[in-house]
Amino acid sequence: MGQQKNPRRVAENEAFAVGAQIRGSAQKLNLVAGLIRGKKAEEALNVLSFSKRAMAVDVRKVLQSAIANAENNHNLDIDALVISEASVGKALTMKRWRARARGRSARIVKPFSRIRIVVREEEEA
Repeated sequence: MGQQKNPRRVAENEAFAVGAQIRGSAQKLNLVAGLIRGKKAEEALNVLSFSKRAMAVDVRKVLQSAIANAENNHNLDIDALVISEASVGKALTMKRWRARARGRSARIVKPFSRIRIVVREEEEA
């Protein structure tokens, strides 16, 4: 018989993409994600393109992936896409050491974050 089909994690009119290992803190990434929550996909791409924050480059790549998933995998209309969710979380943290004066050491923390962007096709009113 085989295995059951893997159920969809989002609704029929939604698609998503995940950026799993983005180098930078979750706090900085969440500031950029807040810029695009609830906006239309095209407007969000413009906001990210002209943002001065370095994290905007990685968020833009994940958003483009979500839009491509919606178009190619789920046959959604890309002109009617809206960002319904942009959630940020912590991933791993690399710990490094730096030599300091008098034989001491200081800890360097290099955090990684993850972002999940869900786009939804909304009906034009």
